Amino acid sequence: MLRTPALIAIAIGALVMTATPAVATAKPPSGVVDAVQRDLGITKEQALNRLANEARGNAAAPGLSKRLGDRYAGIWYEGAESALVVASVDAADTAEITRAGARAAIVPRSFAQLSAVKEGLDRTAPPGTVHSWAVSPRDNSVVVLTSDEQAARSWVAASGMDAAAVKFEQSAERPRLFYDIRGGDAYYTSEGYRCSVGFAARRGTQLGFTTAGHCGSNGVTTTGFNRVAQGTFQISSFPGNDYAWVATNSNWTAPGVVNGYSAGILPVRGSAVTQPQGSICRSGSTTQWHCGTVTALNSTVNYPEGTVSGLTRTTVCAEGGDSGGSFISGDQAQGMTSGGSGNCSVGGTTYFQPIGEILSTGGLTLVTAGGTDPPPPGCQGYEETYSGSLSSNQSAYQPNGSYYQATVSGTHAACLDGPSGVDFDVYLQKWNGSTWSVVARGDSPNPDETISYSGTSGYYRYRVHAYSGSGSYTLGLNRP
Repeated sequence: MLRTPALIAIAIGALVMTATPAVATAKPPSGVVDAVQRDLGITKEQALNRLANEARGNAAAPGLSKRLGDRYAGIWYEGAESALVVASVDAADTAEITRAGARAAIVPRSFAQLSAVKEGLDRTAPPGTVHSWAVSPRDNSVVVLTSDEQAARSWVAASGMDAAAVKFEQSAERPRLFYDIRGGDAYYTSEGYRCSVGFAARRGTQLGFTTAGHCGSNGVTTTGFNRVAQGTFQISSFPGNDYAWVATNSNWTAPGVVNGYSAGILPVRGSAVTQPQGSICRSGSTTQWHCGTVTALNSTVNYPEGTVSGLTRTTVCAEGGDSGGSFISGDQAQGMTSGGSGNCSVGGTTYFQPIGEILSTGGLTLVTAGGTDPPPPGCQGYEETYSGSLSSNQSAYQPNGSYYQATVSGTHAACLDGPSGVDFDVYLQKWNGSTWSVVARGDSPNPDETISYSGTSGYYRYRVHAYSGSGSYTLGLNRP
């Protein structure tokens, strides 16, 4: 398979802002350079120069500010490569600023004067149409973002501050707080129930979280632990299963964690299944954080409301309101609290719905701490390349969830490249007229596999399966 010195402190007088890096700085990580290049729409060389210039400028800024004293009016960067600009209210500072390797800007108001205007506005209650305000050295003003300039001007006048030092910009912003989806936190349904969050998971680009199916049916809405509008049940199965997925609105973000209460905030990094007698812990909004062991997999439980199969039995205690909350082993997501017996005063037995089933049937991707890793770079040289992300015991079909037709006999070849530490397999299947049958496989206990199969014309597809472990993969394939 084809695989293809710390920042140096500089004195102000030695600061040189050139088009290319001129002094030694630590090389930025390639991921940072790539992201800056991509998101700012600049070249790689410009990104490298920009980061180097900003490192020097950031190190020199405090000294420049101190040197200019009351005449100082702010610092900012300009251009694709972040050329340093230093502002002063005194033209006599031009030579000194230039010697420092920066461009001088002579302006009427000092930074201290602008800060005083901003602080005066801070003390005056704004109308709802004023979205934000801040000192902008480049504008030599306090910039107010607003959707109603007249209302904003009245607010500035009421503050008693110098309106000439304020610049108004039209804004469509509607600033709001963002709230984290954390496993084990409470949420409330429109039917009046409190349950607990399982794990953050996406369906395509739509963010949401897993929970218990008995907490709500499709269409039921939720508010978060803080009673802020949160989302809507879009997948729910109970009885038979006990899983659900709530699609959340844009108020909510997902860092890929579980609220472990007394244990702190815990990262989620995958979903490898814990085996019987393995240790496991649970987080829920009623009894918070408790641990125990797994006593049985694939249990069928006969609840009064109906039978549920495929549950995992544990010695962990739980109580009402903990339903849907996270079961986790180490940093590996296990599932969502379903039901049980006993309580956390006398102890008890609790069952959970393994997370793998809803990830697979719902087409969901588990959100992990730090986000989803990019697909591995292997399997180069193949005619077609596909990528995806799998949780433990989940499968995906390629190309693009479908199949392809071979009109001639010939060789079908595939290369699977998975992340280190997992066991991912790939199977070539052919349609025999009534079902898909496996005609070739790569199922070693490794993350990487290859297949080569000489077959007749017909319909084919590849099944990529996460036997154990989670992460992103690349599949390269050649058709006859």
